Amino acid sequence: MSTATLPTTPPPPSSRTPRRTGRLFALTGAVVGVIYGYDTGSISGALVFLSKDFHLTEAEKGLVNSVLVFGSILGALIGGKLADALGRKAAMLIVAGSYAVFVALSALAPNVVVLDIVRFLLGVAIGISIVAAPLYVAESTPARIRGASVAAYQVATVAGIVITYFVNWGLSGGGHWRWMLGLSAIPAALVLIPLLRLPDTPRWYVLKGRTERAVEVMARVDPDVEPRAEVAAVGAALAGEGRGSARSLLRKPYARAAFFVVGLGFFCQITGINAVTYYSPQIFEEMGFSGNGQSFLLPSFVQLASLAATVLAILVIDRLGRRLVLLCGIGTMAAMLAVLTAVFATGELHGATTWIGFAAILLFTAAFNFGFGSLIWVYASEAFPAPLRSTGASVMLTADLVANLLIAQFFPSLMARAGAARTFAGLGVLALAALIFASVTAPETKGRQLEEIRDYWRHGGRWPSS
Repeated sequence: MSTATLPTTPPPPSSRTPRRTGRLFALTGAVVGVIYGYDTGSISGALVFLSKDFHLTEAEKGLVNSVLVFGSILGALIGGKLADALGRKAAMLIVAGSYAVFVALSALAPNVVVLDIVRFLLGVAIGISIVAAPLYVAESTPARIRGASVAAYQVATVAGIVITYFVNWGLSGGGHWRWMLGLSAIPAALVLIPLLRLPDTPRWYVLKGRTERAVEVMARVDPDVEPRAEVAAVGAALAGEGRGSARSLLRKPYARAAFFVVGLGFFCQITGINAVTYYSPQIFEEMGFSGNGQSFLLPSFVQLASLAATVLAILVIDRLGRRLVLLCGIGTMAAMLAVLTAVFATGELHGATTWIGFAAILLFTAAFNFGFGSLIWVYASEAFPAPLRSTGASVMLTADLVANLLIAQFFPSLMARAGAARTFAGLGVLALAALIFASVTAPETKGRQLEEIRDYWRHGGRWPSS
């Protein structure tokens, strides 16, 4: 049946509807990503000033930072079940509403106890969003542009971090930490408007047995396929797989996929990217920088370079393929960590050596966002069939967040006890391990329909010859 005969599909030219719907998906995904990035980074500047207002000890400062990550781990664990039970769209609505409420409450917190509680709840919303948002986009875009569409979420996240640093710099003169924390409540509330207009994903409708609705939405979101045939293929895949569960990830054929996504998620963070995001002032101080440029402007330039690298990844990810982009990013990270090890091993840093170190930090962060940062969302949403997709994404991103927590907790003490050179050398070894792991396990999913990718795992990590 052609899309023109569907009762709810507009008359020809029907391509206008997919384009319009695609723009709305891109808009909502981007806004949610910006808010996520902003809320993740805003505490870096606000903590300088709220610590004085609340008379925080060093332990209390650490808790304000890490409590968000604890909440994110819980959110990632429940995000998949929530997205399956209520729908990808419902999960996104919960995320946007929670962002608006908890961000506003954090700005109004009367004491550090209330702030910690609210930031924990905000972390839960963040954990749900990093599962639900990539799923929502991946399941609603054509295969030929799916990689770029999902990677755009990382562009938005980095853009949010960039905005954070510039906002923090602009508000630092008056110490306005409440504004630093609270500004993102406005876009979080506004994104509810386009979300309410969008449907859920065709694959979720099939998962719930709503076949006609799935055909209608498939016609709207993917002009590259015949909607009834594609929905039938999705239904057949679901029937063949049954209902997904965490236990299913431990059995063939998806144990190999689970090993890949858990390893990728863990290596994504354990190689040290958030050491730079959370502790860049300390790192730049070790290099010899000082003053407001160290605290706010230099990290802003680093994140601007990361934003450019993420945009570049979007431009090439569906042309060069996932593997090449991922391996180039990790390889560059390993090289820059070697440079940083050499820089800090020289002893006193001054002159050209200082700027070489800054350039290495900048390229390390940009390489992360080109490779790991962009591809983790793509693989999280592609690696599993529909019944296991949200569960697999939850497991992958939980591993990511656990590694993030380890870096947030132990990086400062490693810098103090082992020294910067040894700390970065250790991260370099982990980056080399990540490079080997990815080269052995990462599949090339460029241009593949989501239902095709299961065949890769069924054939022992190889694409079938047919």
